[in-house]
Amino acid sequence: MSGETAEGCVQVHLGEALARYGFGEGHPFGPDRLDAFWNEARRRGLERRVRIVVPASATADEIARFHRPRHVARVQEASEKGEGYLDAGDTPAFPGVFEAAATVVGTVVDAARRIVAGECRRAFVPIAGLHHASREGAAGFCVFNDLGVAIETLRLEFGLQRILYVDIDAHHGDGVFYAYQDDPRLAIVDFHEDGRYLYPGTGGAGETGKGMGRGTKLNIPLPPGARDERFLEAWPDAEAFMERFEPRFILLQCGADCIEGDPITHLRLTPEIHRFVTRRLCRLAGRHAEGRLLATGGGGYNRPNLAAAWCNVVEAMLESEAAEGS
Repeated sequence: MSGETAEGCVQVHLGEALARYGFGEGHPFGPDRLDAFWNEARRRGLERRVRIVVPASATADEIARFHRPRHVARVQEASEKGEGYLDAGDTPAFPGVFEAAATVVGTVVDAARRIVAGECRRAFVPIAGLHHASREGAAGFCVFNDLGVAIETLRLEFGLQRILYVDIDAHHGDGVFYAYQDDPRLAIVDFHEDGRYLYPGTGGAGETGKGMGRGTKLNIPLPPGARDERFLEAWPDAEAFMERFEPRFILLQCGADCIEGDPITHLRLTPEIHRFVTRRLCRLAGRHAEGRLLATGGGGYNRPNLAAAWCNVVEAMLESEAAEGS
């Protein structure tokens, strides 16, 4: 562990139980993604600078804070059978899929609790950020929506009402967006590849929320082939939007499939975007949220890309802690 005080540390949640969330060798979301990240983290010496926390597991009742009980039961049944699909064909069932998905949820919820309790201010969970799962079902490699469960837990257990969700994964975070599109207490900023060219086909710039939530959501679709310059041109308006919201807790889904060379997407960003976004959100969190920032790995199917991007996120957190502590 690094950091002499709890307030000055960055926590990274990882372990073999978390790596079990994957759909077999050859699947884009394979079980080797965690090792790809951690091998690069060790090459950079990050294991000596962070506090490592082992995975935790969520109960069915905790998962049902966001999901419909019938979906939870359906996954439990499929987990026992160990075959078939949990959605239209992207998310296969396997023996123990419930336990693997419950570990993702439980680890993210544990990280959120530790942050609010003051054990640390910033944390990263690499195998997490499953933003496509809806309240009713699985979708797009996502069995349960750990982000949704974390949002509900922050509200239920800690009374936090002004939560900011930022998503830079190449895919629109539809599972989070549509669950909260009419909720003014959750602000959303979502950078993604234009849905006309990529799954799930949603997240147009005109989608700004509904009802009481109108105006609290910001979708920023990027054209295929967009580079860092295009992202950075859109950032100032996005940051001003976040600043006006004055969040009390920030969730970042930092998918690496927006980086050039990903096998299933078409954006051409570099891993420096992940460093930039994390630095800016650390500053925003310092101004409004007592420094509280929880990042989740999200997508990313080119292993060197995800390793570089996620390590940049952790390094940016460490740099921000050092700067604020000096």
